[in-house]
Amino acid sequence: MAKTRANALLRVAKALLFLACLAPLGRLGWRAWNGNLTANPIEYITHFTGDWTIRLIVATLAVTPLRKLLHMPALIRYRRMIGLFAFFYGALHFLTWLCVDKFFQWPEIVKDLSKRPFIIAGFTAFACMAPLAATSTAGWIRRLGGKRWQLLHRLVYVTAIAAVTHYYWLVKSDVRLPVLYGTLVALELGYRAVVWARGRRRRGIPPAPRYGKLASTGAEIALS
Repeated sequence: MAKTRANALLRVAKALLFLACLAPLGRLGWRAWNGNLTANPIEYITHFTGDWTIRLIVATLAVTPLRKLLHMPALIRYRRMIGLFAFFYGALHFLTWLCVDKFFQWPEIVKDLSKRPFIIAGFTAFACMAPLAATSTAGWIRRLGGKRWQLLHRLVYVTAIAAVTHYYWLVKSDVRLPVLYGTLVALELGYRAVVWARGRRRRGIPPAPRYGKLASTGAEIALS
């Protein structure tokens, strides 16, 4: 009975999380329906989707520290969904720039890439997210093996750093938000570095990953 109730609560929590992650898209659609995308709708959509991408990347990385500090291991079950939504908004952000803003004008795109480093940083973040999303299932853990899968998913760290760099170089003047996100990413990565160093010092080797648990709970888009 207790297990059945726990599973029911888990399903409800996942459904609520799904709706919460989908809410920004609903808000964007509502604004578009009402013609309320500001005087520059393309710029608004680009910034809106980019903002939510980096917020969800930060949230994805926050799951492991929170579950360990708060002693709530069940939080790991929500990380995959948050990470996939980060990729979803990142894809919308990228496609808005590529299809709507640049309209597949490749000479102009190449020119932007050569003159605007923030675009290269953003593309790097998105390119690193793509294989994480593609291999986010338990089936891919079995195909790659736990060790190789975890090694691949360390790309999430590159994704976070590149996303913060993209945002910081983009805004130029008011850097408060990118600095905030950069600070959060630094704390999240710093926490992992401390845990790794302590485990190595205690055992003389890096902590062994628990592949069985990874496979049983489903693949996650970010490392522990």
